[in-house]
Amino acid sequence: MATVLSRALKLPGKKSPDLGEYDPLTQADSDESEDDLVLNLQQKNGGVKNGKSPLGEVPEPDSDAEAVGAAKPHLSEVTTEGYPSEPLGGLEQKATSSIVSYVRTSVFLLTLVISMILVLVCAFLIPCPPRDLHSTWSHHLSPQGGGDLSPLELADVNGDGLRDVLLSFVASRNGSAIGVSKPAAILVCLSGMNGSTLWSSPLPEEARDITCLDLMPGNVAETICLVTGTHKMFSAFNATSGKAIWTLNPNYLSNGTLAAPGVVLPDLDEDGVRDLVILAIGELQPDLCFLLVSGRTGSPVGRPVKYNIVGVGNLIGPQVYVTTNGAVYILFGFGNIQAVALRDIFVQAQNRDSLPPSLQIEEPEWEKRRSINLSELIDIYSDGVELLQMVKAPDSNCSNLLITTRQGLVLLRGQNLTRSWTLSLHSLHSQPTPGYFTDDQTLDFFLQIQDGVGMKKMMVVDGDLGSITWSYSVPCHMKETPTTSAVTSDQKSVFLFWAEGMSTVSPSSDVIPGTGPPSLHHLYLLHPAFPSILLDLANATGTVTASEVGINDLWKDAFYVTRTTGPSSEGHPAPLVVSKLSLRWALMEGQVVELEDTTPKIGRGELRRFLSRIKFVDPPHQI
Repeated sequence: MATVLSRALKLPGKKSPDLGEYDPLTQADSDESEDDLVLNLQQKNGGVKNGKSPLGEVPEPDSDAEAVGAAKPHLSEVTTEGYPSEPLGGLEQKATSSIVSYVRTSVFLLTLVISMILVLVCAFLIPCPPRDLHSTWSHHLSPQGGGDLSPLELADVNGDGLRDVLLSFVASRNGSAIGVSKPAAILVCLSGMNGSTLWSSPLPEEARDITCLDLMPGNVAETICLVTGTHKMFSAFNATSGKAIWTLNPNYLSNGTLAAPGVVLPDLDEDGVRDLVILAIGELQPDLCFLLVSGRTGSPVGRPVKYNIVGVGNLIGPQVYVTTNGAVYILFGFGNIQAVALRDIFVQAQNRDSLPPSLQIEEPEWEKRRSINLSELIDIYSDGVELLQMVKAPDSNCSNLLITTRQGLVLLRGQNLTRSWTLSLHSLHSQPTPGYFTDDQTLDFFLQIQDGVGMKKMMVVDGDLGSITWSYSVPCHMKETPTTSAVTSDQKSVFLFWAEGMSTVSPSSDVIPGTGPPSLHHLYLLHPAFPSILLDLANATGTVTASEVGINDLWKDAFYVTRTTGPSSEGHPAPLVVSKLSLRWALMEGQVVELEDTTPKIGRGELRRFLSRIKFVDPPHQI
């Protein structure tokens, strides 16, 4: 009985040495030691995690026998509360996953570095296409020492994709020790990129015309520039180097001088190079002489062929016309237009009847216009002709004839030489500029006529009907001002012309433009989409003597090149300035000039968005 009572009253913990007293501090130390021992044993045998039994129950600290003597559970049966047990291979899987992530990261970074290196290598080794960074430049040449002509031509001579500028002028230079001043003509080529001088070549006389072309079509050949002088010079220059390829011997022109620029013909001597024809005039007007010239050597192809014609007025031509059937005719005259078949010239020059295949074709509609006495000359038009132009016909592969007379304009159908329309105009002395103004895809014509003192009327003539579709009078004291056009990607044309400054006052204002003294000359642009406004693009203080428009195919831009002669001071010759202007850049920077009040008003934002989308392209055919 006493033993049972003793066990019932026994508290967990160590007994004091006398077995009769209970020490709480000693018991607390004993509890911690026993707990550590049980925890270590169970973790060593895999039985407990986080201090809990396999069944999730906390072992009692005084149950030594249960803690030590309990059966060792299997590893797969041991779980923590709410968590499954980890397999033995967990650490190996984590290590493998870390290695894979490291490899993937390394491969990505290595690929990125290699790509960056390749981009840098390409940026340095592969040349970028040349960009026309210099939208505007001006180049001052030597002062002109004389000469009335202003030849100007555009051609890519250095292969950079940008057309360069070729011109000729007469510069003053000091002569011998006697003090005689002798003018020297110079042929100069300026870079289209920045206006720097690419090359220059001396000329024996003033140049009348510069024409750059390829005499061997279909073959990769260097561009050749034909230079026609005012007297006897006719030469071909290598456009890349500026060296003369050949020069016609002036002895072949002993009885006359060159009357007009040389004209390109088909290959007559069958050497693979197109040939040329020049027209010389004697001291007396009726003496006209055609001379066929080899395009390869510059030597005559046969003897000169003379024609005696009588006419009053300007020299017309020579110009080459190819009919739909392929027959070739030469158009020329004095105040009139006559034609002669190229085969007739060739037969007389060669003194033989055999003809190359290109000259064995006749055009019946032209041949029936020969004179009654079967003369070689064919009458085309004979009523006060001032100018003759070839314009592409919209519905055939031949060209129509646009004739400027003292009375107005006449358009002849090239196929049968019948009149398409006639427009009566007075005081028309400038050459019409073709372009697309209407929506019928037929070439229209921009004109300028004298409209009183110090005024000129600019107008657009419908090429299909011959009626005036747009006109406006502007102040202009310059006798002759060049006009040009450029074709856009939507088959429209912008027209550029020079006039004096126009204010933005209302057309109903009492201010009369053009009554004051002339000052600056302004370059204006007309777009058919906005016929009620003009864009003021640039200005010049000198006299603009020539202008050309070129196309930058890479950037879909057009550039405007002008040749300007500055005002000459007493004792000093007039300076010569060549300038280039990017049209797309100028469109965004130009000032708007309103010609008439429109409703609704054209918004500045709408106009800028429209102008920013304009792209310039080469014309579908030579206009």
